[in-house]
Amino acid sequence: MSDRAPQPVERQLPTEEARDLLALVREIAQREIAPKAAEEEDAGRFPREVFTLLSASGLLGLPYPAEYGGGDQPYEVYLQVLEELAAARLTVGLGVSVHTLASYALATYGSKQQQVEHLPAMLGGGLLGAYCLSEPSSGSDAASLRTKAVREGDTWVIDGSKAWITHGGIADFYTVMARTGEGGPRGITAFLVPADAPGLSGAAPERKMGLKGSPTAQVHFDGVRVPDGRRIGEEGQGFSIALSALDSGRLGIAACAVGLAQAALDEAVRYATERRQFGRPIADFQGLRFMLADMATQIEAGRALYLAAARLRDAGRPFAKQAAMAKLHCTDTAMKVTTDAVQILGGYGYTADFPAERYMREAKVLQIVEGTNQIQRMVIARHVAGPEDR
Repeated sequence: MSDRAPQPVERQLPTEEARDLLALVREIAQREIAPKAAEEEDAGRFPREVFTLLSASGLLGLPYPAEYGGGDQPYEVYLQVLEELAAARLTVGLGVSVHTLASYALATYGSKQQQVEHLPAMLGGGLLGAYCLSEPSSGSDAASLRTKAVREGDTWVIDGSKAWITHGGIADFYTVMARTGEGGPRGITAFLVPADAPGLSGAAPERKMGLKGSPTAQVHFDGVRVPDGRRIGEEGQGFSIALSALDSGRLGIAACAVGLAQAALDEAVRYATERRQFGRPIADFQGLRFMLADMATQIEAGRALYLAAARLRDAGRPFAKQAAMAKLHCTDTAMKVTTDAVQILGGYGYTADFPAERYMREAKVLQIVEGTNQIQRMVIARHVAGPEDR
């Protein structure tokens, strides 16, 4: 056994409470999540009991107010929790990020009455959320969504389908963007829809190359009736709510990507320091040493980028550009690092006996979800060079 095993991530945390929180997360990750990750991903099993544990441990509402069951933690801390969870199993880290995204609209734009009524169960009551924006014909062009909500007195009737929904079919509540007015972004409104609403159903999960334990499915709304008390924000405000949520959600994806990349680097270092060829560990060969150095550098750069964006957010300053940059850089880094990890393991890296190939398959989706990396480049360019001429 080599004495050059991967070292724990050195973290700069703002409080002693945050350090204790990260220690709790690592304990849960090492005891409850990581040991079953490979087997359960291979079986396509969603670990609902883990999310129940995370909820009971106060980890499903970290960035939201304590008065509603949240953790009152800054994004700087919450994102590092996500990173630790994703390093243990991406299905869990991504699931917590999506749940946080699904809770954002009500926590940020909901009325006091709505927050008192719904947030405690969403943040610490064992519920699991999903975020419904994309549709079969409107992914990157989300403003063209077709799902409709028609008002009948104090009730809205929702008809349509949403696509690529993480936790689709298993969530307890759905934050849904539906068209209530004119075409384009100004005619969209947000709703909080319970999973047991008559007419709401989930399709069979998509068959994916990775993240097999995390269900992704279409969600259908067939005359789903929702009281006006579950409308979030003003009529026509839904698209701006959705974009605001995605700015924060992109930071969650960035943190998950860094966690996945860190897990791949740790596996590559472990293997390279134990595997001997030509009488010495393969980590002694310069070609592999330089690969490991580049992997570590890109991970550290990604971590610094998402934390810088998080600190802007925590300070109440604009962070949309930095969130797009973090999502772009961190997910591209995850793809590169996991691919290099497979290469370092050689033939073993291509087998399911080692986690490197799973990491590589999982990394790919992070370049796609919550705005493809091509969309991130468009967002960044608009901040740098101004809007495109039309």
